[in-house]
Amino acid sequence: MPDNKSRPSQEQPWENGWAPDISRAPGTRRLWLAGGLAVATIVACVTAIALNDKPVDDKSEARQGQTLSDEETEGGLISFATPSASGSPTPTGKKSTTASASPKTSSSPEAQGSSTPHAPAAPSASSTTKPSAPGPAATRRSVRSVNYPDRYWHVSGGLVKLDQVGGSESRADSTFTVVKGLADSSCATFVTADGTYLRHRDFVLRAERNDGSALFKQDATFCAVPSSYASGAVMLESVNYPGRFLRHKNFALRLDAYGYGSNHREDFSFNLVDGLA
Repeated sequence: MPDNKSRPSQEQPWENGWAPDISRAPGTRRLWLAGGLAVATIVACVTAIALNDKPVDDKSEARQGQTLSDEETEGGLISFATPSASGSPTPTGKKSTTASASPKTSSSPEAQGSSTPHAPAAPSASSTTKPSAPGPAATRRSVRSVNYPDRYWHVSGGLVKLDQVGGSESRADSTFTVVKGLADSSCATFVTADGTYLRHRDFVLRAERNDGSALFKQDATFCAVPSSYASGAVMLESVNYPGRFLRHKNFALRLDAYGYGSNHREDFSFNLVDGLA
């Protein structure tokens, strides 16, 4: 009959001659499994993070320096790309916010129904095409009044008056050499037979010697514009007093403003005809 040896009591192993197996620490297999699981978990997390970050970086690198499309900027992103010179059409379905380049035209007083009387604008030498009445340089001309066709500019006592033509001396004093303007070559200057120049001083037209000053050159330069009173006639505007034109008043030539308050506006109009002398 085999010996029925019972397992020694665990409470007194050494007293019964039995010793526990100490070649392996208790729970070693569980510790290895837990450690391997932890390492696998960490590796999986790192791999997932790396895979999730890489497409974003690649996309960012690929898109670096490129302008976002309209669809990508709908969420509030602003594109600072410089528009091309040729311009691009507005995408379909999107309202263009580009301001119109053409200025708005303000309505005229007539369109607004204003009852205030409007003064007629004086013709301007800069905005009106100058007629070829003065002609080329060194052209001999006489200046005849439109509303007094038998009277011409005439130098008498150093002043220019509107007189009827008399003898040969009067004809010579009523004939001028028209040259390019001293202050503006597109305008005209009038030179008398004895070499003086017609210039305005104190708004009175007179014949004086050229002193070479800039003021004299401006006073002696007049720009011809078409007359608003008579077809084929001209009005002579001062270079240094825009809006003021030569006119005869009491048969004396002077510089006066042309506008709504001007009386006898026909007095501003003259015909440049062939020289009388």
